[in-house]
Amino acid sequence: AMHEGHVVSAKELTEFLQPLFTLNSRNLVLFLQDRLSIDDFTYFSESYGNKNPFQNQINKLFINLLQEILQSSPSSLVLPAVDCKATKYLLSILQESRGWKLANVTNLNISQLEVNASNPNLLVVQLQPLASGLKEISTLEAIAESDKIIGRVTMDLQERGIHFSVIYTAVRPSRISRRTDVVTELRRQLMAAEEEDSLSYPPLNVTSGNFTCILFYASNFSLKANSSVLIDLTNATFVTQNVDISASECSDSNTTLSLKYTKPVNGISSLEIRFLMTNKFYGGSARKWSTLDSVEIVQDGEKFAKFNVSAISAPAEYSFHCQLVGTSNLYPARLVPSNDEAKNWDVFISELQIQGFNIINNQFSYASDCTGFFTPGIWMGLVTSIILLWILTYGIHMIMQLTTNNRFDDPKGPALSVPQTE
Repeated sequence: AMHEGHVVSAKELTEFLQPLFTLNSRNLVLFLQDRLSIDDFTYFSESYGNKNPFQNQINKLFINLLQEILQSSPSSLVLPAVDCKATKYLLSILQESRGWKLANVTNLNISQLEVNASNPNLLVVQLQPLASGLKEISTLEAIAESDKIIGRVTMDLQERGIHFSVIYTAVRPSRISRRTDVVTELRRQLMAAEEEDSLSYPPLNVTSGNFTCILFYASNFSLKANSSVLIDLTNATFVTQNVDISASECSDSNTTLSLKYTKPVNGISSLEIRFLMTNKFYGGSARKWSTLDSVEIVQDGEKFAKFNVSAISAPAEYSFHCQLVGTSNLYPARLVPSNDEAKNWDVFISELQIQGFNIINNQFSYASDCTGFFTPGIWMGLVTSIILLWILTYGIHMIMQLTTNNRFDDPKGPALSVPQTE
């Protein structure tokens, strides 16, 4: 038994999975999502007025178990969870524990997959990425599609008479719980630590010889084609690193980061994204600056989309960081379409950090942020303060102009006469 809110470590997870290695079932199916949390099962269920996306028997059993736990609890509770670092190494833990024969299921046609009953088999099914920060309905549809895939694969195995066990998990959580039972200072520190742990993957690095020449990181790297097809490349780029960077080029003056993906989603066989950077000397500042000049997207080797980039530059010795980069007008660093094909794409990159020159010790240099010192909030505060100060100054000035009478009427004497000049 575990207490509420307990986070299962990698060692504890290995102990919990030990019964899987002693069962008669010699086959294990691992359904791997890019991001998932327990809250997703309750939030997207029918109890919250949404159309229930979970229809297969495995997820229904899990939801019923969650509902029983929530209904039997006399008050609110925080359910246990698995540390994202543990799930990151889950595949290696399973292979080392029993020597499973690994098989990656990509085409989701399990009937064509040969399963050797004499050896333990580990089938890894990569599920469709979930939407993040875009539209909730897209997340709901992605979860429903993943549920259909789980149902189709498990039903196919059952029809073939193959005994198996199932693990449904994700590389990192989709929701970060907020701690409200501590003081404000500790709460902020805990939230910062949770966010750091949830995104505990290293940046993508491109090497030239024995040296790193490009570093690239993002907490979310997503595209949307024709305003309908969502492509989440975060997991493939930074976690599994299922990306081809061999076409990247590095030099002292020009650098190109090339990211090639094979079948990122259904309907797209290949996708290449290029970040073109230059390093030039500018006489006005008397120093060199590195600039991200353009971003290019090539779909299936034919469709070419090009974006001009605004406000992405840094001193040549620094890296560049920006909280939001994309095609939206609300982002501080924008990707502006420069041809008609680019208008069919929406780009969303959060917590972008990139460096293409002067990398030392395979680490990012000091980051030059896209947000200047005088943010809109600071300007609003300054303007409001100046207006209030002007009102206060004007009021004090008017009060100082007031004068009091120094002569008064005497009822026994003549009437007081005050010249208009006074």
